[in-house]
Amino acid sequence: MIAQAHEVRVSTRGNDHILDVTPQLRDIVFGAGVTTGQLTVMVVGSTAALTTLEFEPGLVDHDVTDLLERVAPRDGVYQHELTWNDDNGHSHLRASLIGPSLALPIVNADLPLGTWQQVVLVDCDTRPRERRLAVTVLGVE
Repeated sequence: MIAQAHEVRVSTRGNDHILDVTPQLRDIVFGAGVTTGQLTVMVVGSTAALTTLEFEPGLVDHDVTDLLERVAPRDGVYQHELTWNDDNGHSHLRASLIGPSLALPIVNADLPLGTWQQVVLVDCDTRPRERRLAVTVLGVE
């Protein structure tokens, strides 16, 4: 049994910046030597999230942000902001709706993603950040 912990660091612009982290995760799987198992990944922090989608400009640059704006508008009134005198109440809500983590199978030493499916980080905060992804790999050779 192989059990490994890894960390991926990425820089983001904030404001619903979406990054494809699939290559980094596939590199970890390849380096771990796991043929069959599971990869788990969690973004550290409460204003970013992980999901899968097609990493293409229409979705990444427009559609996801438009959806999130309808669900948790930037100019909404949030008790979080009234309590802490900051501007990211919507960021926390957006991130919590998408979720902080994914569990992905490892099959034949790879992540069995669809042709148009990538693992992405969505930074919902209002400013650029350095984000950390905690990654674990469990499996057999």
